[in-house]
Amino acid sequence: MTDADHLVHRTIATISQSDPLIKLLEQVRLGRMQRTDPGLRVIIETWVATYRKAIATPGLTKQALRQINPSPRLDLLTQEGMLPADHTGVRDLLADFEQAVVRAQV
Repeated sequence: MTDADHLVHRTIATISQSDPLIKLLEQVRLGRMQRTDPGLRVIIETWVATYRKAIATPGLTKQALRQINPSPRLDLLTQEGMLPADHTGVRDLLADFEQAVVRAQV
């Protein structure tokens, strides 16, 4: 495994630690947690902040960034009503991601 591969795996692991989709989406779907729950909001905010830091990791290539593209997860959180589409953190995360892709090496 190359250094770039290790970097991608560490980045994914960092993002996954606070990922609300893994455990909380099911709880919301089952009605055990409300979409407006303040605790859920804190977890999502933390995840967005963690994601922003992760994509700023020096050395990520364009290919690595494509692997950690936040758009599919953000889309799902928005579709499920867990995150508003016009959320400032979401806009900032997507802008940071686009900038990271532009700056990244092949």
